[in-house]
Amino acid sequence: MPRRSLLAAAALFAGTTLAAQANTFRWANDGDVNSMDPYARNETFLLSFNANIYEPLVRRNRQLAVEPALAARWEQPSPTVWRFHLREGVRFSDGTPLSADDVLFSFERARGPGSNITAYFASVKEARVVSPSVIEFETHRPNPIFVEEITGWGIMSRAWAERNSAQRVADLTQRAENFATRNAMGTGPFVLVSREPDRRTVLAPNPAWWDRPEHNLTRVEFNVIANDATRVAALISGEVDMVYTVPPQDTDRLSRSPGIRIHQQAELRTIYLGMDQSREELLKSDVRGRNPFRDVRVRRAMQLAIDNEAIARTVMRGQARPTALMIGPGVNGHTEELDRALRVRPNPEEARRLLAEAGYPNGFQVGMDCPNDRYVNDEAICTAVVAMLARVGIRVQLNAQTRARYFAEILGPRYNTSFFMLGWTPPTYDAHNALFNLMGTRDGTRGVFNSGGYSNPRFDALVEQIATETDRARRQELINQAMRIHAEDVGHIPLHQQVVIWAARQNITLQQLADNYFPLRFVRVGQ
Repeated sequence: MPRRSLLAAAALFAGTTLAAQANTFRWANDGDVNSMDPYARNETFLLSFNANIYEPLVRRNRQLAVEPALAARWEQPSPTVWRFHLREGVRFSDGTPLSADDVLFSFERARGPGSNITAYFASVKEARVVSPSVIEFETHRPNPIFVEEITGWGIMSRAWAERNSAQRVADLTQRAENFATRNAMGTGPFVLVSREPDRRTVLAPNPAWWDRPEHNLTRVEFNVIANDATRVAALISGEVDMVYTVPPQDTDRLSRSPGIRIHQQAELRTIYLGMDQSREELLKSDVRGRNPFRDVRVRRAMQLAIDNEAIARTVMRGQARPTALMIGPGVNGHTEELDRALRVRPNPEEARRLLAEAGYPNGFQVGMDCPNDRYVNDEAICTAVVAMLARVGIRVQLNAQTRARYFAEILGPRYNTSFFMLGWTPPTYDAHNALFNLMGTRDGTRGVFNSGGYSNPRFDALVEQIATETDRARRQELINQAMRIHAEDVGHIPLHQQVVIWAARQNITLQQLADNYFPLRFVRVGQ
């Protein structure tokens, strides 16, 4: 090659190398992923992060609509059978071809011991391999939203799991681990490079990914920065390129900072309070021989003592929407009319009267479990609730802790909590998901996240009807009936839907979604 061409080629290579180095994307959150296993916890942040490595049969696009992923197409041979045809040529990142047997293995693993996503398959009677590239799911009865229910279910390799003794999910509620807890191998746009729990996780692009990359990243560094001020300072200084959790009190400051852009929109998640209504005696209370939360008058008194509009206005700095429902706008089945009709205005005097009538004229003491690194201003919200309940005589001992410890406490086999705060985004974007998972009577598949043990047979019967009703008007009527029953029972105390607030440097292009998922495949670093 002539010397001039050699020099030109060298310059081009150098420029390409520098550009590649510049496309490292560094981002931060206040808490960690906790596990690389996509079935370890049904939690948005864990599911979202691991979705960059493990892919579902069907996924959500930029508009949150369902589109093909590992399944190129699907059909229904009968009202209770869903048949999926796998995409040709897809390989796991170790080179192993994807097959229907991997999907079957993933199904069995996802609804087996230790899995926290068993509710995805509550309607499934059987899964079967039709051919190496075709798999069928048969449901107990017609399920019109089955495809929407499995958009968060990532497919794993049977060979990889068996080779590494990870055939079962390590139960996070027991703080168990196996190879899949700290390692990962999927078909997705990124591969795991290194994992340092509670500090840093590094990903790299999967060069053999089947889809056309929309990102231009060469390396992704996820950093855990628990302190709000430190996390914000890291963004301003350029130490990180994006912050996933922005404290509401810092939003204005960041919006005025040169080179920083605020991304925000209403989230589908509802933040709510739950009370243990199942035990004869509370685990964390000074009341002996009975459970005050089993009396609807006590639950109503707590609701009347809590001013969710004040929490939204002061604690959340206006970046939340107060609610009376366990679902919010954007979730199918939500109606503004019912939300307004069920609103309860704070009334501490009436709360004290109800407590006295229920046999607690001097109130009582109870422990409250709360995360401090999961939701926007979570510990501050719980602190405000503690103060509000104190005004009516309910003395709350707050136990705020990291998400890893918190979820192990309230989602364990025995649900070791008496009073707690939680948030939920229906992954199907349909009311049935919240009704079934959060409010339905626990039976092993239904009510998996009903940590308070709320139970009403009339409510459960309506949830069963909603699951199969195809007439939209009739289905909405059933949803409204169920929501009214739950509100009358004060099964939970809804607080608000929070606003998703991210902040990134101006050279970062990303896609912010209403479900707070963060797909790295949509991220680009500008020069």
